[in-house]
Amino acid sequence: MVTKKRILFIANEMSPYLELTEFSEIANKLAIKANDNGFEVRCIMPRFGVINERRHRLHEVVRLSGINVSIDNDDYPLQIKVASLPNARLQVYFLDNEDMFKRKFVFQDDQEKWFEDNWLRTIFFCKGALETVKKFGWPPDIIHCSGWMTGLIPFYLKTAYKKEPVFGNSKIVYTLGQNSFKEKLGADFLKKALIHNNIKEKDLDPYKENNNTALFRGGATYADAISFGDEQVDKKLQEEFGKVRGKKVIPYNPESDLTEYLQLYNDLANK
Repeated sequence: MVTKKRILFIANEMSPYLELTEFSEIANKLAIKANDNGFEVRCIMPRFGVINERRHRLHEVVRLSGINVSIDNDDYPLQIKVASLPNARLQVYFLDNEDMFKRKFVFQDDQEKWFEDNWLRTIFFCKGALETVKKFGWPPDIIHCSGWMTGLIPFYLKTAYKKEPVFGNSKIVYTLGQNSFKEKLGADFLKKALIHNNIKEKDLDPYKENNNTALFRGGATYADAISFGDEQVDKKLQEEFGKVRGKKVIPYNPESDLTEYLQLYNDLANK
């Protein structure tokens, strides 16, 4: 019996739950297409307060409860909820924390003021997603990250989680999108992102600008393959990652049926 290859999609937005950019719909289609083409698929995203739990039938996964995410010597409880993606037999897991995600806005308040703890929410989500996979005991062959909020995940997989057996064979795809904020992530962001003693500060150099572009740059730097999810990707990133030696790059193509992603997943999974 042939074992199905496993793909984990980690995104800060996915249709129909949260639609901030065009890629939210592509993320949905990719998950369904991979599922329909013989892959075993799971998805992870934050449970922002704007996501309607009743409408989307989210419920808590009790067996996954009890995870605490440690950041800079503070522990933050992680609650995990799940829903079935409409029109598909696959599950989407939502990472929740009352202090970080219960608010009724995503990254800015009702006055369009940037949440000062977005740096903490980002680190919490990235580390929490990887701790959730460890709790699953479900080793993914491919981890496809999209959205700036997932930008630390490829870095963590190549450093802090490098020796974790569940990620031993995982290959990482990272999708670059359009910049959606101009603010900095806070003066302590890089320091707080050092979640493990085997991470060196210089490893975080791609993130040193501490902004939207930096999160994308870091994710693409540490990924095994890159895709462009929007035609309005920052020009510096287009120049840096349009062609990268040793990495497969999928250019943005609004007319695509996404077959090139399936080919990429198969190529990486069979390496």
